[in-house]
Amino acid sequence: MAFVAQQHGGGRAVAMKAAARERKPRHSNGRAAAAAAKNLSKVEPGRHLAVVRLFPACLLALLICLCVVKFFSSLSSQSQRIGARSRMVISWEGSASTNVPRIPVAPLIMGRVDEDISTRSPELGSVLKNENFKNGTDSENKSRSERQAAISTENDPPPGKEESLTKSPQTAVSESEAPKPRSKISCDDKSKDEGFPYARPIVCHMSGDVRVSPATSSVTLTMPSQHGEAAARRIRPYARRDDFLLPLVREVAITSAASERDAPSCNVSHGVPAVIFSIGGYTGNFFHDMADVLVPLYLTTFHFKGKVQLFVANYKQWWIQKYKPVLRRLSHRAVVDFDSDGDVHCFDHVIVGLVRDRDLILGQHPTRNPKGYTMVDFTRFLRHAYGLRRDKPMVLGETSGKKPRMLIISRRRTRKLLNLRQVAAMARELGFEVVVSEAGGGVKRFASAVNSCDVLVGVHGAGLTNQAFLPRGGVVVQIVPWGRMEWMATNFYGAPAAAMELRYVEYHVAAEESSLARRYPREHAVFSDPMAIHGQGWKALADIVMTQDVKLNLRRERVPGSVVQFTHEKKLEFAWQYRCTALHCTNPTAQA
Repeated sequence: MAFVAQQHGGGRAVAMKAAARERKPRHSNGRAAAAAAKNLSKVEPGRHLAVVRLFPACLLALLICLCVVKFFSSLSSQSQRIGARSRMVISWEGSASTNVPRIPVAPLIMGRVDEDISTRSPELGSVLKNENFKNGTDSENKSRSERQAAISTENDPPPGKEESLTKSPQTAVSESEAPKPRSKISCDDKSKDEGFPYARPIVCHMSGDVRVSPATSSVTLTMPSQHGEAAARRIRPYARRDDFLLPLVREVAITSAASERDAPSCNVSHGVPAVIFSIGGYTGNFFHDMADVLVPLYLTTFHFKGKVQLFVANYKQWWIQKYKPVLRRLSHRAVVDFDSDGDVHCFDHVIVGLVRDRDLILGQHPTRNPKGYTMVDFTRFLRHAYGLRRDKPMVLGETSGKKPRMLIISRRRTRKLLNLRQVAAMARELGFEVVVSEAGGGVKRFASAVNSCDVLVGVHGAGLTNQAFLPRGGVVVQIVPWGRMEWMATNFYGAPAAAMELRYVEYHVAAEESSLARRYPREHAVFSDPMAIHGQGWKALADIVMTQDVKLNLRRERVPGSVVQFTHEKKLEFAWQYRCTALHCTNPTAQA
């Protein structure tokens, strides 16, 4: 027991000592707390000063927050009002109970020149990738003002609305899109005209919703609510009109439809006008290529400045390739073969046929030539199309020792110049550098040869059409065969030469210089009354007069003249000395 008590007492003593040790740290902690409180009481005034300084900044931040909250609250209310009004518009348009008629609108994918509409909508893009829009040129990269169409500009969407018009038809109908212009058609079918020697071809202009269907050889104009104005006629879109052409030119039917459902369905839409014409007829002859197609095509399309789609009937690939430089300059789009194309093309404006004047002539006219184009403009256009640099003849004295160049056209079949070598030798004696060539071997080649010369000489025929490539102010000498050919010579080549501002001279062949003298007796009508041959029609004229050859009599009496004459400016005026009688020859000095 004592041991237990001793043990118990010892343990208690140990416990008391441990408690004493435990109390010591507590006293030390109390002293630390007291010291901290003392230090805190020392810094309290500094902290109070900082709080006083921060109070204005906090107040400013509070004001800014209030302003931001008020601003966003106003935006939210305005958006709600706009959304409500938009829902009202859509609800009004979609209501089945309303009787308010809807305003008709133009097709949304048409109306701008050279616009790739596949880029305006992903939905359209997949459909139109393989269509003719790929033929557009880099004019799409120009500014919007430069890409506006020359016609139907009233149908264009306002700036910034193109995307919304394509994707939101409701918005387009209610707010932005204008009604399509009233459909109309006008045809210039006046068969006779002042100063025009024969029947004028028909040309029709169609505006509105026009559908071109080459497969059915038809052009349809949708004319809703315009009964009584329906168009129904058939024309041959070739720029010459005579009975011989009937089997040579494809006919095009012009029709009308009362509604879109009655018209052929479009699968290709264009934002440019279209021109439909034929290269049948007499094409293949260079004179007719120019007089019946290229000059009328220039007059009809040049003002579109390349923004026009050409449809060619009686399509001939070799012809298209032959005149590709001209066609590419008139239209930036690939030519459509009207004979084989199977699509239905939609346009706002279509011209069927070509506007023309007299052969190789562009005269002033308020409706047929409102831009006032001239043959000088056309020849300048040709030189640019074929890259011909000379636009004026040589001025004597500019280059020491250099001679003016003369090109004599040789012929193989009819109206040959039988003593061509002697004529060329005489021209060389007179001071010319002479080139003899046949008109052929490619337009570019011969055009370059003509443009390099100052004088062009040839017997009446299509080769003289190449005078269009002469530099402005050059000289044309036409050798006119026997048989009262004065009218044809003057109207086909003389008047056009003057219109091109070229200097023109005629050499009229005498009866003894014609091969007809060896084929017919002198009392034959071809000598005694040549106009009687003309009266028998073109076939008789072609079989008799147009088949002769000529051999110039270089010893014939001369009319006073000289090889080259100068004005005070030393400009080339006349470059051909010839021998003829006063009865059959034009005085060159008077012409110059």
